[in-house]
Amino acid sequence: MERLEQLGRLERALLSGTVDDVLRASARRAPGRTALRYADRTWTYAELDAAVSTAAAVLRDPDGGLARGDRVATYAHNSDACLIAFLACARAGLVHVPVNQHLTGGDLDYILRQSGSSLVLADPSLAGRVPDDIPVRHLRDAEDSLLAALAAPRPYVSDSDPSDLVQLLYTSGTTALPKGAMMAHRALTHEYASAIDALDLHQDDRPVHSLPLYHSAQMHVFLLPYLAVGAENTIVDGPDPDVLFDLVESGRCDSLFAPPTVWIGLADHPGFATRELSALGKAYYGASIMPVPVLERLRERLPSLCFYNCFGQSEIGPLATVLGPDEHEGRMDSCGRPVRHVQARVVDERGEDAPAGTPGEVVYRSPQLCTGYWDKPEETAEAFRGGWFHSGDLAVRDAEGYLTVVDRVKDVINSGGVLVASRQVEDVLYTHPSVAEAAVVGLPDERWIEAVTAFVVPRERVTEAELLAHAREKLAHFKAPKRVLFVDELPRNASGKILKRELRDRFGAS
Repeated sequence: MERLEQLGRLERALLSGTVDDVLRASARRAPGRTALRYADRTWTYAELDAAVSTAAAVLRDPDGGLARGDRVATYAHNSDACLIAFLACARAGLVHVPVNQHLTGGDLDYILRQSGSSLVLADPSLAGRVPDDIPVRHLRDAEDSLLAALAAPRPYVSDSDPSDLVQLLYTSGTTALPKGAMMAHRALTHEYASAIDALDLHQDDRPVHSLPLYHSAQMHVFLLPYLAVGAENTIVDGPDPDVLFDLVESGRCDSLFAPPTVWIGLADHPGFATRELSALGKAYYGASIMPVPVLERLRERLPSLCFYNCFGQSEIGPLATVLGPDEHEGRMDSCGRPVRHVQARVVDERGEDAPAGTPGEVVYRSPQLCTGYWDKPEETAEAFRGGWFHSGDLAVRDAEGYLTVVDRVKDVINSGGVLVASRQVEDVLYTHPSVAEAAVVGLPDERWIEAVTAFVVPRERVTEAELLAHAREKLAHFKAPKRVLFVDELPRNASGKILKRELRDRFGAS
Protein backbone atom coordinates (compact mmCIF):
# COMPACT_ATOMS: atom_id res chain seq x y z
CA MET A 1 0.00 0.00 0.00
CA GLU A 2 2.84 2.40 0.87
CA ARG A 3 4.47 1.72 -2.51
CA LEU A 4 1.19 2.50 -4.31
CA GLU A 5 0.77 5.73 -2.36
CA GLN A 6 4.33 6.78 -3.21
CA LEU A 7 3.75 6.04 -6.88
CA GLY A 8 0.51 8.01 -6.80
CA ARG A 9 2.20 11.07 -5.32
CA LEU A 10 5.07 10.78 -7.78
CA GLU A 11 2.74 10.47 -10.77
CA ARG A 12 0.71 13.51 -9.73
CA ALA A 13 3.89 15.55 -9.42
CA LEU A 14 5.17 14.36 -12.80
CA LEU A 15 1.96 15.08 -14.67
CA SER A 16 1.75 18.66 -13.39
CA GLY A 17 5.42 19.54 -13.76
CA THR A 18 8.21 19.95 -16.26
CA VAL A 19 11.21 17.80 -17.18
CA ASP A 20 13.58 19.81 -14.98
CA ASP A 21 11.19 19.35 -12.04
CA VAL A 22 12.05 15.62 -12.14
CA LEU A 23 15.56 16.13 -10.80
CA ARG A 24 14.62 19.03 -8.53
CA ALA A 25 11.96 16.94 -6.75
CA SER A 26 14.32 14.00 -6.18
CA ALA A 27 16.99 16.37 -4.86
CA ARG A 28 14.50 17.72 -2.32
CA ARG A 29 13.50 14.23 -1.17
CA ALA A 30 16.98 12.72 -0.90
CA PRO A 31 19.71 15.34 -1.45
CA GLY A 32 22.56 13.13 -0.20
CA ARG A 33 21.59 10.01 -2.11
CA THR A 34 23.83 9.00 -5.02
CA ALA A 35 22.11 9.93 -8.26
CA LEU A 36 24.73 9.18 -10.89
CA ARG A 37 28.10 7.61 -11.53
CA TYR A 38 30.18 8.00 -14.64
CA ALA A 39 33.86 6.99 -14.90
CA ASP A 40 35.51 8.38 -11.74
CA ARG A 41 32.79 10.97 -11.02
CA THR A 42 29.90 10.53 -8.58
CA TRP A 43 27.02 12.96 -8.17
CA THR A 44 24.51 13.12 -5.33
CA TYR A 45 21.03 14.33 -6.22
CA ALA A 46 21.78 17.73 -4.65
CA GLU A 47 25.08 18.04 -6.54
CA LEU A 48 23.51 17.05 -9.84
CA ASP A 49 20.66 19.52 -9.35
CA ALA A 50 23.11 22.33 -8.59
CA ALA A 51 25.18 21.41 -11.66
CA VAL A 52 22.09 21.62 -13.87
CA SER A 53 21.26 25.09 -12.53
CA THR A 54 24.81 26.29 -13.15
CA ALA A 55 24.82 24.90 -16.68
CA ALA A 56 21.45 26.56 -17.37
CA ALA A 57 22.81 29.90 -16.14
CA VAL A 58 25.90 29.53 -18.35
CA LEU A 59 23.79 28.79 -21.42
CA ARG A 60 21.47 31.73 -20.76
CA ASP A 61 24.20 34.17 -19.71
CA PRO A 62 23.02 37.74 -20.43
CA ASP A 63 26.35 38.50 -22.11
CA GLY A 64 26.06 36.59 -25.34
CA GLY A 65 23.98 33.71 -24.07
CA LEU A 66 21.10 31.97 -25.78
CA ALA A 67 17.50 33.13 -25.94
CA ARG A 68 14.47 31.23 -24.73
CA GLY A 69 13.33 28.74 -27.40
CA ASP A 70 16.72 28.52 -29.13
CA ARG A 71 17.71 25.03 -30.24
CA VAL A 72 20.87 23.55 -28.71
CA ALA A 73 22.33 20.34 -30.12
CA THR A 74 24.45 17.84 -28.23
CA TYR A 75 26.87 15.80 -30.31
CA ALA A 76 28.78 13.58 -27.95
CA HIS A 77 29.48 10.15 -26.60
CA ASN A 78 27.90 8.91 -23.38
CA SER A 79 28.83 10.82 -20.24
CA ASP A 80 27.37 12.57 -17.22
CA ALA A 81 27.81 15.81 -19.18
CA CYS A 82 25.26 14.62 -21.78
CA LEU A 83 22.61 14.29 -19.09
CA ILE A 84 23.49 17.65 -17.53
CA ALA A 85 23.27 19.33 -20.94
CA PHE A 86 19.76 18.03 -21.57
CA LEU A 87 18.46 18.94 -18.13
CA ALA A 88 20.13 22.35 -18.31
CA CYS A 89 18.38 23.06 -21.60
CA ALA A 90 15.08 21.98 -20.05
CA ARG A 91 15.63 24.28 -17.06
CA ALA A 92 16.77 27.19 -19.20
CA GLY A 93 13.81 27.19 -21.58
CA LEU A 94 15.92 25.95 -24.49
CA VAL A 95 15.04 23.21 -26.98
CA HIS A 96 17.44 20.29 -26.82
CA VAL A 97 18.44 18.48 -30.04
CA PRO A 98 20.22 15.18 -29.34
CA VAL A 99 22.35 14.10 -32.32
CA ASN A 100 23.65 10.63 -33.09
CA GLN A 101 27.39 10.82 -32.42
CA HIS A 102 28.07 8.58 -35.42
CA LEU A 103 26.60 11.02 -37.94
CA THR A 104 29.02 12.90 -40.20
CA GLY A 105 28.96 14.97 -43.36
CA GLY A 106 25.60 15.56 -44.95
CA ASP A 107 23.64 13.57 -42.34
CA LEU A 108 25.01 15.72 -39.51
CA ASP A 109 24.61 18.92 -41.50
CA TYR A 110 20.97 18.06 -42.28
CA ILE A 111 19.87 17.72 -38.64
CA LEU A 112 21.79 20.76 -37.39
CA ARG A 113 20.39 22.99 -40.13
CA GLN A 114 16.89 21.54 -40.27
CA SER A 115 16.56 22.09 -36.51
CA GLY A 116 18.06 25.57 -36.74
CA SER A 117 20.47 24.81 -33.89
CA SER A 118 22.13 27.97 -32.52
CA LEU A 119 24.84 26.07 -30.66
CA VAL A 120 26.37 22.60 -30.67
CA LEU A 121 27.69 21.13 -27.40
CA ALA A 122 30.23 18.60 -28.62
CA ASP A 123 32.97 16.35 -27.34
CA PRO A 124 36.35 17.78 -28.41
CA SER A 125 36.98 14.66 -30.49
CA LEU A 126 33.80 15.32 -32.49
CA ALA A 127 33.75 19.13 -32.65
CA GLY A 128 35.76 19.25 -35.87
CA ARG A 129 32.95 17.54 -37.77
CA VAL A 130 30.50 20.38 -37.12
CA PRO A 131 30.09 22.84 -40.02
CA ASP A 132 32.30 25.90 -39.53
CA ASP A 133 29.43 28.39 -39.53
CA ILE A 134 27.61 26.78 -36.56
CA PRO A 135 28.92 27.79 -33.10
CA VAL A 136 30.43 24.98 -31.02
CA ARG A 137 31.23 24.71 -27.32
CA HIS A 138 33.05 21.75 -25.86
CA LEU A 139 30.84 19.66 -23.62
CA ARG A 140 33.63 18.07 -21.55
CA ASP A 141 37.33 17.13 -21.55
CA ALA A 142 38.48 20.71 -22.20
CA GLU A 143 39.26 23.79 -20.09
CA ASP A 144 36.53 25.80 -21.80
CA SER A 145 33.92 23.02 -21.60
CA LEU A 146 30.44 23.28 -20.13
CA LEU A 147 31.40 20.64 -17.57
CA ALA A 148 34.43 22.66 -16.46
CA ALA A 149 32.22 25.74 -15.98
CA LEU A 150 30.33 23.89 -13.24
CA ALA A 151 33.24 24.55 -10.86
CA ALA A 152 31.82 28.04 -10.27
CA PRO A 153 28.22 27.42 -9.05
CA ARG A 154 25.51 29.79 -10.24
CA PRO A 155 21.80 29.76 -9.41
CA TYR A 156 19.08 29.65 -12.04
CA VAL A 157 15.34 29.92 -11.57
CA SER A 158 13.41 28.16 -14.30
CA ASP A 159 10.29 29.65 -15.83
CA SER A 160 9.54 26.68 -18.09
CA ASP A 161 5.92 25.70 -18.59
CA PRO A 162 4.64 22.13 -19.12
CA SER A 163 3.37 23.14 -22.56
CA ASP A 164 6.76 24.46 -23.72
CA LEU A 165 8.77 22.61 -26.33
CA VAL A 166 11.75 20.93 -24.67
CA GLN A 167 13.27 18.58 -27.25
CA LEU A 168 13.37 17.67 -30.92
CA LEU A 169 13.63 13.89 -31.14
CA TYR A 170 14.77 13.01 -34.62
CA THR A 171 13.33 9.78 -35.98
CA SER A 172 15.76 7.03 -36.87
CA GLY A 173 15.35 7.57 -40.61
CA THR A 174 15.05 3.86 -41.44
CA THR A 175 12.62 4.57 -44.31
CA ALA A 176 13.13 8.29 -45.10
CA LEU A 177 14.98 11.41 -44.00
CA PRO A 178 14.79 11.93 -40.22
CA LYS A 179 12.02 14.16 -38.90
CA GLY A 180 12.23 16.18 -35.67
CA ALA A 181 9.39 15.10 -33.38
CA MET A 182 8.48 18.13 -31.25
CA MET A 183 8.27 17.02 -27.62
CA ALA A 184 6.76 19.26 -24.94
CA HIS A 185 7.62 18.93 -21.25
CA ARG A 186 4.13 17.56 -20.63
CA ALA A 187 4.56 14.77 -23.19
CA LEU A 188 7.81 13.53 -21.66
CA THR A 189 6.62 13.70 -18.03
CA HIS A 190 3.54 11.64 -18.95
CA GLU A 191 5.85 9.13 -20.62
CA TYR A 192 8.03 8.98 -17.48
CA ALA A 193 4.96 8.18 -15.40
CA SER A 194 3.97 5.43 -17.84
CA ALA A 195 7.47 3.94 -17.77
CA ILE A 196 7.69 3.90 -13.97
CA ASP A 197 4.34 2.13 -13.75
CA ALA A 198 4.72 -0.40 -16.58
CA LEU A 199 8.39 -1.28 -16.03
CA ASP A 200 8.29 -1.55 -12.21
CA LEU A 201 11.05 1.03 -11.75
CA HIS A 202 12.07 1.36 -8.10
CA GLN A 203 14.45 3.57 -6.13
CA ASP A 204 16.32 0.49 -4.91
CA ASP A 205 17.12 -0.65 -8.46
CA ARG A 206 20.70 -0.21 -9.68
CA PRO A 207 20.31 0.47 -13.41
CA VAL A 208 23.21 0.76 -15.85
CA HIS A 209 22.71 2.93 -18.91
CA SER A 210 24.93 1.69 -21.73
CA LEU A 211 23.12 2.72 -24.91
CA PRO A 212 23.67 6.12 -26.53
CA LEU A 213 22.01 8.87 -24.50
CA TYR A 214 21.05 10.73 -27.67
CA HIS A 215 18.49 7.94 -28.19
CA SER A 216 15.06 8.44 -26.64
CA ALA A 217 14.77 4.92 -25.23
CA GLN A 218 17.82 5.08 -22.96
CA MET A 219 17.20 8.68 -21.91
CA HIS A 220 13.43 8.82 -21.59
CA VAL A 221 12.32 5.27 -20.79
CA PHE A 222 15.07 4.58 -18.27
CA LEU A 223 17.49 7.32 -17.16
CA LEU A 224 15.00 10.12 -16.50
CA PRO A 225 12.31 7.87 -14.97
CA TYR A 226 14.95 6.29 -12.76
CA LEU A 227 16.04 9.76 -11.63
CA ALA A 228 12.38 10.49 -10.89
CA VAL A 229 12.12 7.53 -8.47
CA GLY A 230 15.48 8.34 -6.87
CA ALA A 231 17.54 5.35 -8.01
CA GLU A 232 21.33 5.10 -8.17
CA ASN A 233 22.30 5.27 -11.84
CA THR A 234 25.49 4.33 -13.68
CA ILE A 235 26.35 5.57 -17.17
CA VAL A 236 28.94 3.67 -19.19
CA ASP A 237 30.47 4.40 -22.57
CA GLY A 238 28.76 1.51 -24.33
CA PRO A 239 27.40 -2.04 -23.96
CA ASP A 240 30.76 -3.76 -23.59
CA PRO A 241 30.00 -7.31 -22.30
CA ASP A 242 32.99 -7.49 -19.95
CA VAL A 243 32.16 -4.10 -18.41
CA LEU A 244 28.49 -5.03 -17.94
CA PHE A 245 29.33 -8.45 -16.48
CA ASP A 246 31.78 -6.80 -14.05
CA LEU A 247 29.11 -4.36 -12.89
CA VAL A 248 26.61 -7.17 -12.34
CA GLU A 249 29.10 -9.27 -10.39
CA SER A 250 30.12 -6.28 -8.24
CA GLY A 251 26.50 -5.56 -7.29
CA ARG A 252 26.35 -2.22 -9.11
CA CYS A 253 23.96 -3.42 -11.82
CA ASP A 254 20.70 -5.31 -11.42
CA SER A 255 18.72 -3.61 -14.22
CA LEU A 256 19.71 -3.36 -17.87
CA PHE A 257 18.08 -2.19 -21.09
CA ALA A 258 19.44 -3.23 -24.48
CA PRO A 259 18.13 -3.82 -28.00
CA PRO A 260 18.03 -7.39 -29.29
CA THR A 261 21.31 -6.93 -31.15
CA VAL A 262 23.09 -6.24 -27.85
CA TRP A 263 21.35 -9.09 -26.03
CA ILE A 264 22.44 -11.39 -28.88
CA GLY A 265 26.03 -10.19 -28.39
CA LEU A 266 25.84 -10.73 -24.63
CA ALA A 267 24.38 -14.22 -25.07
CA ASP A 268 27.10 -15.15 -27.57
CA HIS A 269 29.93 -13.84 -25.37
CA PRO A 270 31.94 -16.59 -23.58
CA GLY A 271 31.41 -14.84 -20.24
CA PHE A 272 27.64 -15.21 -20.47
CA ALA A 273 27.94 -18.91 -19.69
CA THR A 274 30.56 -18.60 -16.94
CA ARG A 275 30.13 -15.29 -15.09
CA GLU A 276 28.01 -14.96 -11.95
CA LEU A 277 25.02 -13.01 -13.25
CA SER A 278 22.34 -13.96 -10.74
CA ALA A 279 22.21 -10.38 -9.38
CA LEU A 280 20.69 -9.21 -12.66
CA GLY A 281 17.00 -8.98 -11.85
CA LYS A 282 15.41 -6.95 -14.65
CA ALA A 283 16.16 -7.26 -18.36
CA TYR A 284 14.50 -4.77 -20.70
CA TYR A 285 14.59 -5.10 -24.46
CA GLY A 286 13.19 -3.08 -27.32
CA ALA A 287 14.11 -0.69 -30.15
CA SER A 288 13.66 -3.56 -32.63
CA ILE A 289 12.00 -6.97 -32.71
CA MET A 290 13.55 -9.63 -30.46
CA PRO A 291 13.76 -12.98 -32.28
CA VAL A 292 11.85 -15.51 -30.19
CA PRO A 293 14.65 -18.15 -30.38
CA VAL A 294 17.10 -15.63 -28.89
CA LEU A 295 14.73 -14.79 -26.04
CA GLU A 296 14.26 -18.49 -25.31
CA ARG A 297 18.05 -18.93 -25.11
CA LEU A 298 18.39 -16.02 -22.66
CA ARG A 299 15.59 -17.31 -20.45
CA GLU A 300 17.11 -20.78 -20.39
CA ARG A 301 20.44 -19.41 -19.09
CA LEU A 302 18.87 -16.99 -16.56
CA PRO A 303 15.50 -18.47 -15.59
CA SER A 304 14.89 -16.07 -12.68
CA LEU A 305 15.55 -12.94 -14.76
CA CYS A 306 12.45 -10.81 -15.37
CA PHE A 307 12.12 -9.79 -19.02
CA TYR A 308 10.18 -6.73 -20.21
CA ASN A 309 9.50 -6.03 -23.87
CA CYS A 310 9.33 -2.27 -24.52
CA PHE A 311 7.80 -1.03 -27.74
CA GLY A 312 7.10 2.38 -29.23
CA GLN A 313 8.70 5.11 -31.29
CA SER A 314 10.28 8.54 -30.91
CA GLU A 315 7.01 10.38 -31.55
CA ILE A 316 5.40 8.96 -28.40
CA GLY A 317 8.27 9.61 -26.08
CA PRO A 318 9.00 6.64 -26.96
CA LEU A 319 7.23 4.03 -24.78
CA ALA A 320 3.81 2.86 -26.04
CA THR A 321 3.37 -0.78 -24.96
CA VAL A 322 5.00 -3.21 -22.55
CA LEU A 323 4.93 -6.98 -22.20
CA GLY A 324 5.69 -7.71 -18.55
CA PRO A 325 7.58 -10.70 -17.15
CA ASP A 326 4.39 -12.48 -16.08
CA GLU A 327 2.88 -12.04 -19.55
CA HIS A 328 5.54 -13.70 -21.71
CA GLU A 329 4.34 -17.28 -21.41
CA GLY A 330 2.56 -18.25 -24.59
CA ARG A 331 3.02 -14.85 -26.22
CA MET A 332 6.77 -14.21 -26.38
CA ASP A 333 6.40 -12.59 -29.79
CA SER A 334 4.00 -9.97 -28.41
CA CYS A 335 4.96 -6.40 -27.51
CA GLY A 336 2.27 -6.30 -24.83
CA ARG A 337 -0.51 -3.85 -24.15
CA PRO A 338 -0.60 -0.03 -24.08
CA VAL A 339 0.96 1.68 -21.07
CA ARG A 340 -1.03 3.86 -18.69
CA HIS A 341 -1.17 7.06 -20.73
CA VAL A 342 -1.49 5.57 -24.22
CA GLN A 343 -4.61 4.62 -26.15
CA ALA A 344 -3.95 2.34 -29.13
CA ARG A 345 -6.03 0.84 -31.92
CA VAL A 346 -5.30 -1.48 -34.83
CA VAL A 347 -7.07 -0.17 -37.93
CA ASP A 348 -7.60 -1.21 -41.53
CA GLU A 349 -7.07 0.94 -44.63
CA ARG A 350 -10.40 2.71 -44.00
CA GLY A 351 -9.39 3.65 -40.46
CA GLU A 352 -11.84 1.20 -38.90
CA ASP A 353 -10.91 -1.24 -36.13
CA ALA A 354 -9.47 -4.43 -37.56
CA PRO A 355 -10.93 -7.65 -36.12
CA ALA A 356 -8.84 -9.53 -33.56
CA GLY A 357 -6.13 -11.50 -35.32
CA THR A 358 -6.26 -9.39 -38.48
CA PRO A 359 -3.24 -7.22 -39.33
CA GLY A 360 -3.68 -3.47 -39.36
CA GLU A 361 -1.80 -0.27 -38.65
CA VAL A 362 -1.30 0.76 -35.02
CA VAL A 363 -2.63 4.27 -34.31
CA TYR A 364 -2.33 6.22 -31.05
CA ARG A 365 -3.91 8.93 -28.96
CA SER A 366 -1.87 10.04 -25.96
CA PRO A 367 -0.61 13.05 -24.00
CA GLN A 368 2.83 11.49 -24.61
CA LEU A 369 2.67 12.24 -28.33
CA CYS A 370 4.73 14.89 -30.07
CA THR A 371 2.94 18.00 -31.23
CA GLY A 372 4.14 17.41 -34.79
CA TYR A 373 7.30 17.43 -36.88
CA TRP A 374 9.58 20.45 -36.79
CA ASP A 375 9.01 22.62 -39.88
CA LYS A 376 7.19 19.80 -41.70
CA PRO A 377 3.47 20.68 -41.75
CA GLU A 378 2.54 18.25 -44.53
CA GLU A 379 4.19 15.28 -42.79
CA THR A 380 2.54 16.32 -39.53
CA ALA A 381 -0.92 16.45 -41.12
CA GLU A 382 -0.40 13.05 -42.74
CA ALA A 383 0.78 11.42 -39.49
CA PHE A 384 -2.15 12.80 -37.44
CA ARG A 385 -4.89 12.31 -40.03
CA GLY A 386 -8.27 11.42 -38.60
CA GLY A 387 -7.30 12.61 -35.13
CA TRP A 388 -5.00 9.65 -34.45
CA PHE A 389 -1.23 9.35 -34.83
CA HIS A 390 -0.41 6.77 -37.51
CA SER A 391 2.62 4.80 -36.35
CA GLY A 392 3.54 2.98 -39.57
CA ASP A 393 3.67 -0.29 -37.60
CA LEU A 394 1.64 -3.27 -38.78
CA ALA A 395 0.32 -5.41 -35.92
CA VAL A 396 -2.41 -7.78 -34.84
CA ARG A 397 -4.37 -7.50 -31.61
CA ASP A 398 -5.67 -10.59 -29.82
CA ALA A 399 -8.90 -10.88 -27.86
CA GLU A 400 -7.15 -9.80 -24.64
CA GLY A 401 -5.69 -6.66 -26.17
CA TYR A 402 -2.12 -7.85 -26.63
CA LEU A 403 -0.37 -6.50 -29.71
CA THR A 404 2.05 -8.43 -31.89
CA VAL A 405 4.00 -6.38 -34.39
CA VAL A 406 4.03 -8.02 -37.78
CA ASP A 407 6.19 -5.49 -39.60
CA ARG A 408 6.66 -1.88 -40.50
CA VAL A 409 3.99 -0.99 -43.06
CA LYS A 410 6.75 -0.05 -45.52
CA ASP A 411 8.61 -3.33 -44.91
CA VAL A 412 5.75 -5.66 -45.83
CA ILE A 413 6.69 -7.62 -48.96
CA ASN A 414 4.33 -7.93 -51.92
CA SER A 415 5.33 -11.29 -53.36
CA GLY A 416 3.27 -12.27 -56.37
CA GLY A 417 0.37 -10.17 -55.12
CA VAL A 418 0.41 -11.79 -51.65
CA LEU A 419 1.62 -9.78 -48.65
CA VAL A 420 4.40 -11.39 -46.62
CA ALA A 421 5.52 -10.17 -43.17
CA SER A 422 9.31 -10.14 -43.01
CA ARG A 423 9.36 -10.83 -39.28
CA GLN A 424 7.77 -14.27 -39.66
CA VAL A 425 10.45 -15.27 -42.14
CA GLU A 426 13.20 -13.90 -39.90
CA ASP A 427 11.95 -15.86 -36.89
CA VAL A 428 12.15 -19.08 -38.90
CA LEU A 429 15.71 -18.33 -40.00
CA TYR A 430 16.73 -17.66 -36.40
CA THR A 431 15.75 -21.23 -35.51
CA HIS A 432 18.65 -22.51 -37.61
CA PRO A 433 21.76 -22.92 -35.43
CA SER A 434 24.07 -21.45 -38.08
CA VAL A 435 22.24 -18.10 -38.24
CA ALA A 436 23.62 -15.34 -36.02
CA GLU A 437 21.47 -12.55 -37.47
CA ALA A 438 18.93 -12.21 -40.25
CA ALA A 439 16.98 -9.52 -42.06
CA VAL A 440 14.37 -10.12 -44.76
CA VAL A 441 13.32 -7.59 -47.39
CA GLY A 442 11.55 -7.55 -50.73
CA LEU A 443 13.74 -6.87 -53.75
CA PRO A 444 12.32 -5.97 -57.20
CA ASP A 445 11.55 -9.02 -59.31
CA GLU A 446 9.91 -9.31 -62.74
CA ARG A 447 7.96 -12.43 -61.81
CA TRP A 448 7.15 -11.89 -58.13
CA ILE A 449 6.96 -8.03 -58.04
CA GLU A 450 9.08 -8.34 -54.90
CA ALA A 451 11.16 -11.42 -54.19
CA VAL A 452 11.45 -12.43 -50.52
CA THR A 453 15.19 -12.07 -49.92
CA ALA A 454 17.07 -12.98 -46.75
CA PHE A 455 20.31 -11.35 -45.61
CA VAL A 456 22.12 -13.58 -43.13
CA VAL A 457 25.14 -13.10 -40.88
CA PRO A 458 26.28 -16.71 -40.38
CA ARG A 459 27.41 -18.04 -37.02
CA GLU A 460 29.21 -20.90 -38.73
CA ARG A 461 29.56 -22.28 -42.24
CA VAL A 462 26.21 -22.85 -43.95
CA THR A 463 25.02 -22.83 -47.54
CA GLU A 464 22.18 -20.96 -49.21
CA ALA A 465 20.59 -24.29 -50.16
CA GLU A 466 20.55 -25.44 -46.52
CA LEU A 467 18.83 -22.27 -45.32
CA LEU A 468 16.31 -22.30 -48.16
CA ALA A 469 15.41 -25.91 -47.34
CA HIS A 470 15.09 -25.04 -43.65
CA ALA A 471 12.72 -22.16 -44.42
CA ARG A 472 10.60 -24.18 -46.85
CA GLU A 473 10.02 -26.85 -44.21
CA LYS A 474 8.43 -24.29 -41.87
CA LEU A 475 6.82 -21.71 -44.17
CA ALA A 476 4.25 -21.65 -46.93
CA HIS A 477 5.96 -21.66 -50.31
CA PHE A 478 5.12 -18.02 -51.07
CA LYS A 479 6.64 -16.87 -47.77
CA ALA A 480 9.93 -18.77 -48.08
CA PRO A 481 12.92 -16.74 -49.31
CA LYS A 482 13.74 -16.91 -52.98
CA ARG A 483 17.37 -16.02 -52.22
CA VAL A 484 19.75 -15.94 -49.26
CA LEU A 485 22.61 -13.47 -49.37
CA PHE A 486 25.42 -13.75 -46.80
CA VAL A 487 26.86 -10.57 -45.28
CA ASP A 488 29.45 -9.82 -42.61
CA GLU A 489 27.09 -7.45 -40.79
CA LEU A 490 23.69 -5.84 -41.19
CA PRO A 491 23.42 -2.05 -41.55
CA ARG A 492 22.08 -0.43 -38.38
CA ASN A 493 21.63 2.90 -36.77
CA ALA A 494 23.16 3.48 -33.34
CA SER A 495 20.02 2.32 -31.52
CA GLY A 496 20.32 -1.14 -33.05
CA LYS A 497 17.54 -0.87 -35.63
CA ILE A 498 18.33 -2.66 -38.86
CA LEU A 499 18.24 -0.27 -41.82
CA LYS A 500 16.29 -2.34 -44.32
CA ARG A 501 16.09 0.67 -46.60
CA GLU A 502 19.85 0.43 -47.07
CA LEU A 503 19.60 -3.24 -47.98
CA ARG A 504 16.91 -2.49 -50.56
CA ASP A 505 18.88 0.42 -52.00
CA ARG A 506 22.18 -1.45 -52.10
CA PHE A 507 20.96 -4.76 -53.53
CA GLY A 508 17.76 -3.78 -55.32
CA ALA A 509 19.44 -3.19 -58.67
CA SER A 510 21.68 -6.27 -58.55
